[in-house]
Formats: sequence, C-alpha cells, structure tokens
Amino acid sequence: MLQSNGVEGTPLLDYEAWRASLRTICGRYSPQGVERDAFQGWARRLNVCGLAAADIGWNARRIERTYRDARLDGMEHYYVRIQVSGKSAMIQNDQARRIAVGDVVLVDAARPVTYFGNNASARWVSLHLPRQSLISHLGFEPQGGFCRRGTPAGRFLHEVVVDALKGEGSSFSAADSYMQLAVYDLVGALFAPSDTPPISRSTDKLFARICGVIKDSLSDPDFGPVEAAAEVGISLRYVQKLFMERGATCSGFIYTLRLDRAAHLLHRRALLRTGQPLSEIAYACGFRDYAHFARRFRHRFRYSPGAHAGNSDGIVRAGTDESASLTHDVQAPES
Repeated sequence: MLQSNGVEGTPLLDYEAWRASLRTICGRYSPQGVERDAFQGWARRLNVCGLAAADIGWNARRIERTYRDARLDGMEHYYVRIQVSGKSAMIQNDQARRIAVGDVVLVDAARPVTYFGNNASARWVSLHLPRQSLISHLGFEPQGGFCRRGTPAGRFLHEVVVDALKGEGSSFSAADSYMQLAVYDLVGALFAPSDTPPISRSTDKLFARICGVIKDSLSDPDFGPVEAAAEVGISLRYVQKLFMERGATCSGFIYTLRLDRAAHLLHRRALLRTGQPLSEIAYACGFRDYAHFARRFRHRFRYSPGAHAGNSDGIVRAGTDESASLTHDVQAPES
C-alpha cells in the first residue's frame, strides 16, 4: 500500500483524481504499468522560496508525458526535480538517468518525459521555473534530461527543499526574492553547459523532423515557426535555436522551400504549356498575396515568376536568401 510519506492532510488519490490534480499543477501525465483500480498517488502544491513547486508521488511503474501532452499544455518553463527519498529513473531528450536521494534533475516542460519506479518510499519535489526568466538570468538555455549528484550546489538545493517541506511549504517571506535568485544561481551552477558540448545525434534527427513537417505544410499560408514548433512538440525558442546553430532562421527556411516549390511548378507549367495562372501557383505554395510572392521570387532568383515560367531549361539560379544552402543540407525529399 502506498503511503503519502507522512504528509499530513494529503489524501491518496485514485487514477482519475490524481491525473486531474496533477494537470492543474504540472500538466498532462499518464500512469502506466498499473491497473486503474489499483493506482494510488498524491499531488499537492508547495511554495519553496516563493517559487511554485509540487510534492508528488505514485505507485505506477512509469509515468509518461507525450509530445501531444506537452503541445496541448503549452508550458514555457522548466522543472527542477529534487529526489527527497527513495530511488527512481527518468528519460528525456534521449538521456536515461537513475536518480537517488539528493540528486537534482532538470526537466523541460515543453518536451516529452518518462519517469520510472513505484517504490513506496520514493518522493520528489519539483520547482517550477519560468523558461524566459531562467534563461535571462543564466545567459544560456539549459537542456532537459540531465542529472547532477554529489555537488555542493546540489546539496544546498536539496537542503532548501527539505526545509520547505518541514515548514509545509506554505508560508511566504520577505527574503523570498533573494532566495529565488539563489535558487536560479544554484541551477546555473548545476546545469551550465561545458565548453565543448558533445554532438547530439538526437538533435540532428529532431531538426530533420522539423524540416519534414515544414515541407508537408508549405501550402498552408498560416503555417510558420510557431506551428512547426507545436507540431513537433517543442518550444518556439528551441526551434529558433536549432536553425540559428545552422546559420539560418526558421522563417527563412520556410520561404526558401516555398520558392523552390514555386520554381518547380513554374518550370512544369512551361514544359506542359498548361497556362496555369501564376497566382494559382503562388497560392499553392503558401503565399496569400501574388505581389508578395512575386517580390520574394524576384529577390531569390533575380527574375520574375513570369520570366521563369517561360524558361524550360530547368535551371534555377541561387539567390540571396539566408536559407538557400540549408535546403540542400537537410536533404528534404522533393515533391
């Protein structure tokens, strides 16, 4: 039988009640590996140094948060998870971690994650840190899925959480604003990137997936970086970062693919002599306005769509678009 670790006034919840309660605190999660009738858990809000936090436990073998869950929640923050008792494990961003008492884990709320372990003594507390506030304070964007153990910063953070639990984590103090800065600094000390970060094959796969999603949605004039991020289940900021690392922008890449497709359709129009209206080609490639399309096309290829429509040699001359080379690098399949 799961015990709520001596947390007075915290009732054990059944499957549906636990999911509903957790959703208001941390978002959508689904218990797996346990019969619904046998599930028990608890979830309660805490205040740790003025920061929103959660004290959570369960008896399921694993807890999953999917791409769809993250997309629907739209949460722009991190969880800093501190293991208070027992053992567990976690997978995020292809990083599998075993977690023991005192360990500190960084979880990106905008990414899927899976937790393992149904030890009745296991207990953890998560601090909720707004993404933009944390990034602005640290000067870098930390990546979820990493665990730190045995460091002075981790021990200090563990003590802060334990002290908050002893006080039931409900009182506010005039010193909270100073303590919040201290918590942010501890997180920075724990998860600052190394000078030579390893190359991530999973990041390359994610980028290729984003490019594929974009290619499949080119005809939708409402599709842009925000929609690409939502479709893949990551934050807009992370999408922008992936493109910046490759010397481009997501918007520029989308326009490049749209113009490449338009050039292909214009060439086919010339070969087949279909007489298809140029505006129809513009709309099929995701442009709402033909004048806007023509302006973009001329900037990219140095001549107008009408001139290209009469060119049957199939040569497309590279323009100045910042993403022109990126379309080749990701090897997106042709229509």
